[in-house]
This record gives sequence, C-alpha cells and structure tokens, in this order.
Amino acid sequence: MTGTSKRRISKQQTAFFEQYVSEHKKKLFQYILNNRTRFFTVVLEDIYQSQNASAVLRSCDAFGIQDVHVIENRNVFDVDKSVTIGSEKWLDVHRYRDRHVNNTEIAYRELRERGYRIVATTPHEKQVALPDYVPDQPAALVFGTEKLGLTSYAIAQADEWLHIPMHGFSESFNISVSVALCLYHLRRHLDEQKNDWNLTPEEKEVLYLLWLRKSVHRLPALDRKFKELLENSSLPSPD
Repeated sequence: MTGTSKRRISKQQTAFFEQYVSEHKKKLFQYILNNRTRFFTVVLEDIYQSQNASAVLRSCDAFGIQDVHVIENRNVFDVDKSVTIGSEKWLDVHRYRDRHVNNTEIAYRELRERGYRIVATTPHEKQVALPDYVPDQPAALVFGTEKLGLTSYAIAQADEWLHIPMHGFSESFNISVSVALCLYHLRRHLDEQKNDWNLTPEEKEVLYLLWLRKSVHRLPALDRKFKELLENSSLPSPD
C-alpha cells in the first residue's frame, strides 16, 4: 500500500470516528493540539511512588507536553488513575525497561537521535538555575528517583545541569513539585518566543485520530464496522 493510500484511509477513518464524538470535544481536541509541544519532553528515571508518577503525568498534560519517557532500571513505574483523572491516556508514554541493560543509556541515545539536548535536574551540579534557563533547542529534562535523585550515569552523561534555587533547609522539592515548577517556567518560555515549537500537521492528524478512537464507546465494534465499510468501498472520500 502506498503512502498516499495509507493517508487517504487514515482520513477516512478520522471522518468515520468523528461521527461518534461531540462537536464540543472535537473543538477541544483541536485547541489542545494547537498548544501541544514536543520541543520539551520529560524523562523519569526509576520513579516508583505511584502518586508522584501520576502527578507528573497530570502536570505534563496540563502544560501541553506530549511525550514522557520512563526509565525503569530498578523500579516499576506505576500509575494511580485516581490522581491522573484520565490525563495519562492523552500522552505518549515511552518506557525503557529491558532487563540486564542500562536503560538510561538507551533512553539518552534515543533522545539524542530525536534531536534533544539532555538536561539533568540535580541540586548537586549547580550549573544553571531554573530562572536563568532559556533553552534554544529541544530539551529533555531528566528527573530522578524520590530518595536518591538521578544516578551518577544520568548526571555524568547529560549535556546540561539544571537546579531549582532553594531557600530553606530542604535540599530539593518533591519530584512531582519539581517537574511542575520546571514545566511552568518552560511553558512561559514557549508562549513568549516565536520559535516553531508546535506539533507538525502530520503529528496533529495522528494524535487527533488516536484521541477520537479513545473517546468512543464500543471501539472494537466500530473498528469492525469501519473495516467492513472499507472492504465494501462504501466510505465517502474525505474533503
């Protein structure tokens, strides 16, 4: 099947599922897609407390971050849906959890291949304070486990080091608070600059269809119906 044929079928599938989603939700999807970004992404190394993990996902969705990368070398990343209140299903969560390998190394390599600069968040390598951090290229912010922070490998192999200034006896914030503070700063930076940080039209199309499918009830039955219509060539051509 050619790329043109695949895209035509994708558009037909989008038009098909739009019938089962309210106008309000479709407009909401488009609004959110126009504010989604992959210019920044969040990387979590060995986060294990479900409430923290879930609060991070909720913050990423709220600040318009589409991708979250989860490294599971020692700890399993567990999600508490009573905390996320469904926000996790709108995100792309990439998990690195192969056994007997350094998943942090694998994640760093893949992120660099995607064009990201690795930024380790740590109070021990005070190179750049959050208020002074103004990234000029896509950045992957890496956050460590609740008790120990980032591993020595994650810190040593980063391209930059970022810290949040503290003014009390505590050395650092809770992981979910740290993520929210960083994302708030970065979101303001995005909104104020003119750089192209939006998703591409193709990325928006893919996510829009995915979100439509996640929004409908009786999805297996509708998938079968779409397949039958496609095989019978009875689907209208999209505009």
